[in-house]
This record gives sequence, C-alpha cells and structure tokens, in this order.
Amino acid sequence: MSTARDTWRRPPFIANPLLRWGLYLGVAVYVVWVVATLPVDWNRISEGLTRAGRIFGGAFPPSFERSGLLIDGFLESLKIAVLATAIGVLVSIPIAFTAARNVAPLPVFYLGRALIILARSFHPVIVAIIFVKAVGFGPFAGVLTLIVYSIGFVAKMLAERIEEIDFGQVEAMRAAGAPYLSTLVYAIFPQIMPRQIGLTIYQLDSNLRASAVVGIVGAGGIGSTLANAFGRYDYDFALAITIVIVGAILISEGVSGQIRKRL
Repeated sequence: MSTARDTWRRPPFIANPLLRWGLYLGVAVYVVWVVATLPVDWNRISEGLTRAGRIFGGAFPPSFERSGLLIDGFLESLKIAVLATAIGVLVSIPIAFTAARNVAPLPVFYLGRALIILARSFHPVIVAIIFVKAVGFGPFAGVLTLIVYSIGFVAKMLAERIEEIDFGQVEAMRAAGAPYLSTLVYAIFPQIMPRQIGLTIYQLDSNLRASAVVGIVGAGGIGSTLANAFGRYDYDFALAITIVIVGAILISEGVSGQIRKRL
C-alpha cells in the first residue's frame, strides 16, 4: 500500500514559503501599479482604430503596378545585407580572438569585450539614425548600421566558441615551436570553422530582415520604399511591399535552414 511518503513531488522554485509568496505578491502588485500608471489615452486609441480601419480598407487589394520600384528597393536591400555581412564577419573574426580569454592577454581581452558590448548596446534603428545623420540618407548608412549589428552578434558568438575549443591542440603546436599565426591557422581555425560558417549564414538572413527595418529611417533599401509609400498614403502599394518582404524572408529562412542542416 503506497503512502504519501512514497510519492515524489517537484520541489518549489523557492523553498521558503514566505519568500515565495512574498515574491508572487510583489510581482502582482508591480503589474497592477504599472497598468494603473501607464499614460493610456483611450480616446486616442478609439480614434486610432478608426484610422486603422481606413488604412486596411485602402490596402486591399495590394497593388503591384509599380513593380519596378519595388524590385529596385528589394535588390538594394539585398546588396546592403550581403555587403554588410561580408564586411561585418571579416571584422568580427579578429575582434572575436581579442575577446576570447583563453587566447588573448587580459588587456586585449577587455578591449575586445568592450568593442562587442558597444556594438550590442544599441538597437539597429538607433544606430541607423546616427549614421543617417552622419553620412546622409541612402544605402551607405544601412551598410554601416548592419556592419555594427553583425559585429555585435558574430563576434560575441565566435568568441564564446573560441573559449570552448580543445586547447590541447594549441599547446601541442606551441610545444613544437609553431609561431602564433600557424597556431591560429592549424589549431584554432579548424575547430571554429563550422560555427563560423553557420554564424555567417544566420547573420546574412538576419541582415536581410534588418535592412527592411533600418530603411524606414532613411538607411536605404526596401524599407525606404515602404516608408515613402506610407508617406504618400499609397496603402495598397505598401501592402504589396510588405508581402514581398515577408516572402523574401520566408525564402531566406528556408534556404539558410537547409544550408545549416548540411553543415
């Protein structure tokens, strides 16, 4: 005959019941306070629903009449994404080595980590606004933005992979008297190359999506075409652009997923 002692129960997240229920109560009070103090203008929301209905009503059916302008914007986004990925990945590799604690001295390690943290600190839209102000409207600002975006992700992930390598191969090369560059090429690069290829494919896919977003603030590409369409109240053309963006991202996701599976 089984007793309550024989049944297993998953231990609670916090063992102390007073602390556990106090935490739950604190979270509930905070959520209620945030909802109660948010400056929500319900009249503006009701007016916004009316405007949204007008926008969606004018968007259907989508208009592909200016397909040439749409294709030019998409091709520009593709060029921005490819160029930014290539430069960003090339720059990320040396930064990743400086940010890996097992191959870089401490001062260099701190410098590499600082560069990665700086690149990851701001959303791409904020970076795009800064570059648009610095170099003007157009795809060059988009390329610079996505280079920074690529460094923030690729350098961080690659540095973590370098820190996970089998360091015995490095020590064997050093014991044989191999110079530093040869140690990198023959002991470290073969171990990180699969991750590097995967990160490059993923970042290209991510940059293609981000290029549409940063273009809205003037950094070129199909995002600028979309922003201009909204500015002219061409909602049917804006819907056509949105459909193309979603379709391109779906195709890119499928292709990159298949490539990653075969690595």
